[in-house]
Amino acid sequence: MRKVLLFGKLNSIVKEVDSVLSEHFSVQICDLKSDAAAGMMKVVEPDLVVIILVGAVDFERGVFGVLSTDYTRIPVITIGTEQERDEFLKYFRGKQFEHLIRPVENKTILETACRRLNLKIKYVGDKVFISDPYRKKNVMIVDDNPVAIRSVREMIKDEYDVTVATSGMKAMTSIGRQRPDLILLDYEMPVCDGKQTLEMIRADKDLKDIPVIFLTGISDRGHIKAVLDLKPQGYMLKPPSKDDLLEKIKQVLQ
Repeated sequence: MRKVLLFGKLNSIVKEVDSVLSEHFSVQICDLKSDAAAGMMKVVEPDLVVIILVGAVDFERGVFGVLSTDYTRIPVITIGTEQERDEFLKYFRGKQFEHLIRPVENKTILETACRRLNLKIKYVGDKVFISDPYRKKNVMIVDDNPVAIRSVREMIKDEYDVTVATSGMKAMTSIGRQRPDLILLDYEMPVCDGKQTLEMIRADKDLKDIPVIFLTGISDRGHIKAVLDLKPQGYMLKPPSKDDLLEKIKQVLQ
């Protein structure tokens, strides 16, 4: 998840911008003070900085000095009145900074943040979907066998970000924290097997569209039919070859 550092005096506008961005980014709020700015920039290592200029006509210019000298590659969005923007422009100009004039719609704030981060934003009804075309896709491996996990991970780690879970229940917990783009799911696991895990995924409206590829070590016809009856996006016999596995993942993600 992309990181945003939000500078501003804590007020209703800062809270509103935080609520808009926090739905899609990891947001940290910092007071508009130069000594705090330098420290927070090092700690957070943000991908984007947003500065609320409200009440900051006499802002501490050290904050912007830190950004314009030590962090020139990090895009900065300021939000304020025309007066506040003009005061800001007396000291700092350049493509690093982009200014939004209040009042500004939440949609405009979100779209500007996505554009500055080179993210794609799409609206489907009242839902917002943001994707990063340059981000590696995340593949989760769910298997109770650590040897199998290591083997599959070695095959795909150069092409994909990889997360792992050693049981179906641990997978559900992990998915809640970080949604994968695809799941490689072992069919034969104790306690909560692949069938039960897939049923839990499909029962959750926020997770049901995650594609799942089953990995199974049993090749008899009846077993394969049972796997296919669950309608996964694919299945492969264990151990898969690297080329076949990468090709199957690519097909499903596309």
